[in-house]
Amino acid sequence: MKHDPQKALALLARGTEEIIKTEDLEARLKEGRPLRVKVGFDPSAPDLHLGHTVIINKMRQFQDLGHEVTFLIGDFTGMIGDPTGKNVTRKPLTPEQIQENADTYAEQVFKILDREKTIVDFNSRWLGELGSEGMIRLAARYTVARMLERDDFEKRYKSGQPISLHEFLYPLAQGYDSVHMKTDVEMGGTDQKFNLLVGRHLQSQYGQDPQVIITLPLLEGLDGVQKMSKSLDNYVGITDAPDDMFGKLMSISDELMWRYFNLLSFRSNEELAELRSRVEQGANPRDIKFLLCEEIIERFHDRDAALAARETFIARFREGAMPDDIPVRKLETQGQGIGIAAALSQCGLTASNSEAFRMIQQGGVRIDGEKIEDRSLVLEAGFSGVLQVGKRKFCEAHVE
Repeated sequence: MKHDPQKALALLARGTEEIIKTEDLEARLKEGRPLRVKVGFDPSAPDLHLGHTVIINKMRQFQDLGHEVTFLIGDFTGMIGDPTGKNVTRKPLTPEQIQENADTYAEQVFKILDREKTIVDFNSRWLGELGSEGMIRLAARYTVARMLERDDFEKRYKSGQPISLHEFLYPLAQGYDSVHMKTDVEMGGTDQKFNLLVGRHLQSQYGQDPQVIITLPLLEGLDGVQKMSKSLDNYVGITDAPDDMFGKLMSISDELMWRYFNLLSFRSNEELAELRSRVEQGANPRDIKFLLCEEIIERFHDRDAALAARETFIARFREGAMPDDIPVRKLETQGQGIGIAAALSQCGLTASNSEAFRMIQQGGVRIDGEKIEDRSLVLEAGFSGVLQVGKRKFCEAHVE
């Protein structure tokens, strides 16, 4: 463990929502031993998008620093069903569903994690052996009052929604995972904070040093507003084709680009600071965004695919001899969005809205290379893309 503890701490803290406690993590990094890092996955939705990879990326950073990372499949807890964020009792998964999902997870996460350095484990190994007596003794170490402090339980209790007793077992079982594994660091989404704190409490109850908790934020989707979600169609799937990934990522705003760099990139803090400096000194944010696209596509495909996707994206505009110095316009809409005709006029691509409508009708308007035929199209707040009229008029528009 030859890494500078301060630099390691800065890297591991980047993009996190909360660390409990930072001083404990710093002290353990200074010990110079491999830390036992655990992240649990309840395999209920194995088709991953970039939002899911935020925490997996942080696992990879721990690996690169020489720490012991366990990808824990919650096959036992999956049969209980995580009640987090639910206002009704969740239907548990069958063992067959769990195994199928776990296999799919493993196939996808090794696009990020080092297969040779990753421990894959299943919590049924120890929770299945705990037995009735062990579960009763475990339950005796936590109170109902503290369990009802959990936000979703509290809301359901006050509204008269049923809470099954087995749902109380989920955070206890997840917490016992940390006891059995003697975890130094456990990570999870912000919605998992209660469960992670139960792990700290139980470790203290069993005479262990409480684990450090790291919570990671939910990644905003392409719209820059809602969390990334397939149901909202604002996602980038890790199995998407390279050209699709490149096009989607190029659509994010310049401001959101830095958020994606922080949460998705493996570049060092120093490299990211250098990229920011280049933009502040006049570099086109589009060119920096190219680097983000290439890094992510290379991770899930390969370098050749990333470069080919970049060339394909650029080639969309070559017919009109797209200039290297496309003007950039910020369209202030107070979050209300703007009609396509007004956007074209404000960007100086048409002399008026009526001309804009006429160009749309004639098939002369494109967004990111795609022909636009809908005169009523509204560019929502957070939109970022290249507007084109005819063969030679371009503008990189950002709707705010």
